[in-house]
Amino acid sequence: MAKGRQPILAREGWAHIAISGAAAAAVHYFIGWVWALPLWLFFIFVVQFFRDPPRAIPATPLGIVCPADGRVIAVGDVTDPYLKRPAKHISVFMNFFDAHANRSPTEGKVMERWHTPGRFLNAALDKASSENERNAIWIQTDEEDDIVVVQVAGLVARRILCDIQPGERIAQGERYGFIRFGSRVDVYMPISTQLNRALGDKVKAGSDIIGFLVH
Repeated sequence: MAKGRQPILAREGWAHIAISGAAAAAVHYFIGWVWALPLWLFFIFVVQFFRDPPRAIPATPLGIVCPADGRVIAVGDVTDPYLKRPAKHISVFMNFFDAHANRSPTEGKVMERWHTPGRFLNAALDKASSENERNAIWIQTDEEDDIVVVQVAGLVARRILCDIQPGERIAQGERYGFIRFGSRVDVYMPISTQLNRALGDKVKAGSDIIGFLVH
């Protein structure tokens, strides 16, 4: 089961929202609205960035739900760098205007978690998956299918937040992390997975299916 109810504005952004709003209000009050206007615009940007809308998780046991809002920038057959196996791969790029909460692609047990320090290249580049700072979790389903989902930092996104630990169970579509200010999420699935997304597709975390496990 998912862990509680997530507010519509992500907890990870409450401090940013409060500080930017207070700064705009102070300048507005003491100096005037003209000087405060850029700060109010920044406050609006911060609020929209940290929005965390609820999602209806599809009842599709063998479906793999999208872990992030954004655009598909990579699809294909690769070698999973974590489990060292042939795998299907989909990568989703999140820009400044996408919601940045990350959700689990499947239900299962978290077997392992890896954090890899690295660079902060543009997350849209292919080499960002192997060179940027990243956080990966390995989820094994009750049918023993292995899914690896990786949060990748970007040029501006330099804070990866992950709330799940090895040994815990996670629900399909459950919110488990957040990346601040633009980045990407990679998903590595069994090679037999039937993908149903193509390059350039717009996708939403938790509600869109990106593939189906085949048994």
